[in-house]
Amino acid sequence: MADLDFAGALVYAIPLRTRFRGITVREGVLIEGPAGWGEFCPFADYDDAESVPWLLAAVEQATRPPPAPVRSRIPVNCTVPAVGPVRAHELVAASGCTTAKVKVADHADSLADDVARVEAVRAALGPAGRVRVDANAAWDVATAVRSLRLLDGAAGGLEYAEQPCRTLDELAAVRRAVEVPIAADESIRRADDPLKVAVAGAADVAVIKGTPLGGVRRALRVAEAAGLPCVVSSALETSVGLAGQLALAAALPELPYACGLGTLSLFTGDLVDEDVSLRPVGGSLPVPAAPPAPDPAKAAEYRLTDAGREAWWRDRLARVRAAAAL
Repeated sequence: MADLDFAGALVYAIPLRTRFRGITVREGVLIEGPAGWGEFCPFADYDDAESVPWLLAAVEQATRPPPAPVRSRIPVNCTVPAVGPVRAHELVAASGCTTAKVKVADHADSLADDVARVEAVRAALGPAGRVRVDANAAWDVATAVRSLRLLDGAAGGLEYAEQPCRTLDELAAVRRAVEVPIAADESIRRADDPLKVAVAGAADVAVIKGTPLGGVRRALRVAEAAGLPCVVSSALETSVGLAGQLALAAALPELPYACGLGTLSLFTGDLVDEDVSLRPVGGSLPVPAAPPAPDPAKAAEYRLTDAGREAWWRDRLARVRAAAAL
């Protein structure tokens, strides 16, 4: 696309405060277009075909203004990685959020650690706060049922459990066996056709991530097709990409849950000026009118300097562009 500066794309690398989703450094690419900046940051385990929607989301954001918002601020949850209970309590207490999403099932024997983490989060939130857990499809049905019953007790009631198992049939079986509401994430965004996946019988909540779904407008269609209450969640983007997720959350007709968009707390830095960095205040985020532009000093600070890795990203971008016919 002639109106996008692919040649001048910025490849970044920002260390994380703790290991998250198996990584300690977040890498990606920023692309400038006539409407601002977009972010292309599929994780390394996504092949070229599965990375195409990530590029389409970046292109949409860089070339088209966001849909008209129906709200100006988005309530968000804090995200608690697989850390010890003391650190979990600290993260939640410092967040200003009244909802916490707790990562669980980090390894095969994690249940005791998961229970302690959830108990610490409940203590930090107080009785009125909401606790949700995310297993990233790590469990089989029996393990999910056993684990969720214990975690539900530790939380004094879970708001929901996100993707406890891999398949929709497994989610449905867990949903029948426990009182904890079930949320579908990977079952939607990694489906062959997210617009046609039948999640209503397997889940109570749809987790919608605009970046891996191909952008705000396609994600809105996916949310409508799911026919369930929605939570908008990040794909671990910088403020540039998060702006698109906030635009999605702002455009949904209904937004009954806090969204998983407070993830910059996991980063040691950002690519934009601190005045426009999308970090929650008082448990919510403002909806920007346009994606924030990278600050030159921040872009220089976090530019990926490993020549081999930078070449890998530029080659990946070129391959995915070809796959997307852009």
